[in-house]
Amino acid sequence: MGSLIDRLKNRLDLKDDDRYFIIPHQANSRILEAVARNKRIPQDRFISNIAKYGNTSAASIGLALKEAWAEKRFTKGDYLFLIGFGGGLSWAAAAIRW
Repeated sequence: MGSLIDRLKNRLDLKDDDRYFIIPHQANSRILEAVARNKRIPQDRFISNIAKYGNTSAASIGLALKEAWAEKRFTKGDYLFLIGFGGGLSWAAAAIRW
């Protein structure tokens, strides 16, 4: 996940102080906390609802996106990194500008 964040930031030429949020697959909170710590990204940039629902598998990104939008966590012009991963070596990432 950390490499995907770096690739998206580099591709978009984003700096650390630019507004971007990470909406990852919600496998478990330890993974999200470790990525935030290792990449030195503030935890509040990670949109997570795993404490509320647990691991919701493929639906986790959509659920977190919908809830964050309803809570007005991000605004027009912010970048959202949607990052998913699964069994084996499957992974995908997309950046959208809200």
